[in-house]
Amino acid sequence: MAILDVELGGLRLANPVMLAAGVLGVSPSSLLRAASNGAGGVVTKSLSVEPREGYPNPVLVEVEGCGFVNAVGLSNPGASCFREELRNYLPFPVPIVGSIFGYKPEDYGRAASILEDSVDAFELNVSCPSVSGAGAEIGRNPEIVGEIVRNAKAATGKPVFVKLSPNVADIVEIGLAAEGAGADGVVAINTVSAMVVDGDFGRPVLAASKGGLSGKPIKAVALRCVYELGNALKVPIIGCGGVFDGKDALEMIASGASAVQVGSAFRYRGLGVFREVVEGLERQLEKMGLRSVKQLVGVARV
Repeated sequence: MAILDVELGGLRLANPVMLAAGVLGVSPSSLLRAASNGAGGVVTKSLSVEPREGYPNPVLVEVEGCGFVNAVGLSNPGASCFREELRNYLPFPVPIVGSIFGYKPEDYGRAASILEDSVDAFELNVSCPSVSGAGAEIGRNPEIVGEIVRNAKAATGKPVFVKLSPNVADIVEIGLAAEGAGADGVVAINTVSAMVVDGDFGRPVLAASKGGLSGKPIKAVALRCVYELGNALKVPIIGCGGVFDGKDALEMIASGASAVQVGSAFRYRGLGVFREVVEGLERQLEKMGLRSVKQLVGVARV
């Protein structure tokens, strides 16, 4: 049996398959469902200091090739409300990563302070493509990303990961800025900026017009980003984008990721997807004659 446990900048997981932010992380009970079905770690929905309503419907549309374009608008109950609900579920069976966002660097520090005693690590969302004033607008600037990381690190002793946007000129530049500011790792990638137009009416389908593309259609982009980051960064990379089975996970890890996140695949495979990816990855490792998932990290790099 291959050894699947991994360590990511101080965060230890029994297996490298995680629930991605924004899928089942809207409540602690849904996080628990993912954990109970094989996820080695779970990421909350992105939380802000104050509650946010998000956009009106429609906020999600399916596209060809097992993918979605969404513009939910970072709706969430606020970090304090989520923290209070989470208390009823602690101790949690797997590590919880709190995804947080804000409109200025100090917002990240405030959100981290609120959740500090409730989660095991933080994921800084600087890459949402559909919310003005937050997300990708600040995640394109390496200086601001560095300041965000420093604010978060000053507020917590837990590992801090930065979720990077593919909608930038140079993702490595942003990754290096995060690493240089003290980030314990990066997550690559968030959704790809996209839109869907109704062919009958000639109008955008989403209420926000533009959104973020996820799922199988972005896997090749994610692999390229992980590969480039792996050649430049010393901190661990968590790969995200189009992971549906063990083979997808293997490709992501071979490109340079130390762990992977699963999101859109849940919509097609249900809760069983986490265990399917874990078991499929284990079979792939055994087929390659590898004793540990750590031996696979970055083997595709030349």
